[in-house]
Amino acid sequence: MAPKDANVRNFLSTRRAKITPEMAGLPVYGTVRRVPGLRREEVALLSGVSADYYTRIEKGDLTGVSDEVLDAVSRALQLTDDEHRYLYDLARAARRPARARSGTRPATRVPQRVRLLIDSMGGPVIAHNRSLDVLASNALGRALFSVVYDSPTRRSAASSPNLAAFVFLDPAAQEFYADPGGAAAVCVRLLRAQAAATPHDRRLSGLVGELSTRSEDFRTRWAAHDVGTHSAGGKTYHHPAVGELDLGFEQLTLDSVPGIVLSAYTAEPASPTAERLRLLTAWAATGAATRS
Repeated sequence: MAPKDANVRNFLSTRRAKITPEMAGLPVYGTVRRVPGLRREEVALLSGVSADYYTRIEKGDLTGVSDEVLDAVSRALQLTDDEHRYLYDLARAARRPARARSGTRPATRVPQRVRLLIDSMGGPVIAHNRSLDVLASNALGRALFSVVYDSPTRRSAASSPNLAAFVFLDPAAQEFYADPGGAAAVCVRLLRAQAAATPHDRRLSGLVGELSTRSEDFRTRWAAHDVGTHSAGGKTYHHPAVGELDLGFEQLTLDSVPGIVLSAYTAEPASPTAERLRLLTAWAATGAATRS
């Protein structure tokens, strides 16, 4: 019997529930529908496969399923680019024999050349892996995220703080983030994508297990199977020392260290936030935010 993948099953069924017949351009004849969104038969029709074949796919059996069929299912379910990549990652993991699967580990250290780059950048910068472990920062980044570094969710002074653990397990996150619900959603979407890309990462599996055990909010969000990236935009933080900071946000990746992401923050010139960043720089210089 072919192996079934629960992540595939749950992901496709939750995506199917989000697409109405009207969204898919299908006729509706006024009958009461027993399921939210599309029926499996309708997804099969839109994908150009038989109902039995699509049912097998949605049950988590991807044996022999071609990329062309995955593309057709993605179009039928109107998946985003991030969701499309996620489905491919799930399929890739399901197709590989168990003996060929490696226990991929996330990056755990930042090379010295990257630390020097971070230190040379003027605004707050943190470096983290895709499991959201904060591995390095410049002085201003350390000061900006001082509540994360000081959080009891950080197991020891020598261990890396984790942004998802802070968001879901530390009440201080409710004050630090202007939109804590948005921060929680971003963390789950990023971890869900990473879990598919590195399904045998024990550190990530342990983190997801801990958060699922200790946070009902995380369990609920994880079960929704939402996935995505978050590479640019705006962030608002309430810093305990300098107050509200409205920052621009950009994620930078490095070809030489693909497992490391730099999150860089900027303030509009001559804005109240720019002045508060100057205060934050002075606050950090006093030793109140010692770099880790």
